Amino acid sequence: MWTVEPPGAGTTLAAFVKARADVPWTVAKRHVSSGKVFVDDARITEIDHRLTAGQRVELRMSAPRPRDPLREGVLVLDDPHVVVIDKPSGVSSVPYEDETNTAMDLIRGAWRRMNKPATSVALHVVHRIDRATSGLLVFAKTKRAEIGLAAQLRSHTMERTYLCVAHGTVAPGRIESQLVPDRGDGLRGSTTRPDQGKRAITWVTVQGGGEAAPGRVLADAVAACPSLARLRHATACAVRLETGKTHQIRIHLSESGHPLVGELVYIRDFEANHGRLLPSPRLLLHAATLGFEHPITGARVSLAAALPPDFIAAADALAR
Repeated sequence: MWTVEPPGAGTTLAAFVKARADVPWTVAKRHVSSGKVFVDDARITEIDHRLTAGQRVELRMSAPRPRDPLREGVLVLDDPHVVVIDKPSGVSSVPYEDETNTAMDLIRGAWRRMNKPATSVALHVVHRIDRATSGLLVFAKTKRAEIGLAAQLRSHTMERTYLCVAHGTVAPGRIESQLVPDRGDGLRGSTTRPDQGKRAITWVTVQGGGEAAPGRVLADAVAACPSLARLRHATACAVRLETGKTHQIRIHLSESGHPLVGELVYIRDFEANHGRLLPSPRLLLHAATLGFEHPITGARVSLAAALPPDFIAAADALAR
């Protein structure tokens, strides 16, 4: 096992393994991509994953190959009009340019395994979650369903609760701001000008308080992952989106002085105030629940996705 010293912060995982194990590039990349390398006890398969100081890297040659979401069941709901998947972290919601292995590919892969038509069914984008975020993501399979789901997003009646871990001691409450693509330093963020940006509202719940439904979601998560109740220098939160703007949760918590653990973008202010970033192999943000009226039948749909193993492993490492 190796510890990342400060000079090695920012090094890619493959480069770090190559140097420490004294192996060729091809071997180092294969070790990582085949699931033999663990960072703080969490398996990392991205060769370009960036390391931070203090993280522990271990090469486990006897480790089995990691799960392949393209070959496993990922569908949470699948009917003639709507499909919902539990998206893994590290998978894009939709393709960027010629990107493959996106959420859409996961859906079509699942259909192929079920001997269903995989390419003749349209997938209409309803909303997106960040590549680094895991959890529930809905697509429409018909134009009528897309219109109905999009209307619920616009009217803020689609219920979405996220689980996350943020730096420091987070207070429960409501965060509202006007979000702009560039707050003046190249980052998305909030503006004080009421005539600019888009209104964004985030509700934050912590253990023992806040809204009933998010509180139950958080309590269930703690029951499944007791480490969330033993975090040091961080807080487990349930976050309900009233609006859904790009990177809204990440921005609002960061601007409140509590960037998410595993955040790589919205950390400038935290570091400027001498905050110490906690190590994590992934962004600790998970789309845990999704609720909406079925756009065709009108029936209430309420779905939940348990915390994935890599999230739990990261929380366990933080608690230690």
